[in-house]
Amino acid sequence: MKVAIYGQQYNEKLKECIEYLITEMLSMGYTLVIEVNYSTKLCKTIPIVKELPTYQGFEDLNNSYNLMVSIGGDGTILRAATLVRNLPIPILGINTGRLGFLATVQQEDIKHMLECLKARDYTISERSLVELHTSPDIKELNGLYFALNEIAVSRKNTASMITVSTFLNEEYLTSYWADGLIVSTPTGSTGYSLSCGGPVIMPTAHNLVLTPIAPHNLNARPLVIADNTEIKLSVSGREKNYLISLDSRQATLSNETEIIIRKAPFTIKFIDLKTESFLKTLRNKLLWGEDKRN
Repeated sequence: MKVAIYGQQYNEKLKECIEYLITEMLSMGYTLVIEVNYSTKLCKTIPIVKELPTYQGFEDLNNSYNLMVSIGGDGTILRAATLVRNLPIPILGINTGRLGFLATVQQEDIKHMLECLKARDYTISERSLVELHTSPDIKELNGLYFALNEIAVSRKNTASMITVSTFLNEEYLTSYWADGLIVSTPTGSTGYSLSCGGPVIMPTAHNLVLTPIAPHNLNARPLVIADNTEIKLSVSGREKNYLISLDSRQATLSNETEIIIRKAPFTIKFIDLKTESFLKTLRNKLLWGEDKRN
């Protein structure tokens, strides 16, 4: 098995678990290739890393890889998705961050994770993405026009709200007078959208969610739509520009720039251990059902 390893942050508190992971995977006969910047960080305290090959980005990955292990939090997995893109490489997240909603394997469960990989005791789920279309292209995004969690427009350099005129399949829906608007995938429904009052959606659902950010028109509510809907947004306000964000990547657009959002033509694959599930994660990470009376 050929495995790409990716991470962003590293400190010596993680040395023991990462060294164990690498050593055990090598003893299982896996071929490990580490992202070049992450390798540089690991080499300082984990000598064996110096002997392993590195990759630099999407251009160095191909169908010969069987797995990408993401070490970090959910933000690291979102970054890992920009490396995998449309390649059929499933991602497995080891949580060394805080919440770890996407990175479901805890550090103390790495041994169990390796046993599951060896026995092929896991499933592969596919997560839909959204992609952005603008004219002209946005140079700041470096060709990465897709998002695993959400695409959002929001106000910039002003305390005033913006107006987001919204069309679904060319039919006018409404104009949101708000701080912005989130277009979320089912995966992203537990992220930014949820914090703005959006619903939780099962990852396998074929839906998107429109969630206004602090709307002033108080009757504006999150809207669940089919994921084959084309969404067109036009922004106006006191400032000449607004922000657009694709997961953690941001760019500035002029108010004259109209954007179109569609479901992306590819998916991101996740490895799900059979001991974990989305519903279990809801209970454990979002504390569903927690009550002092229970």
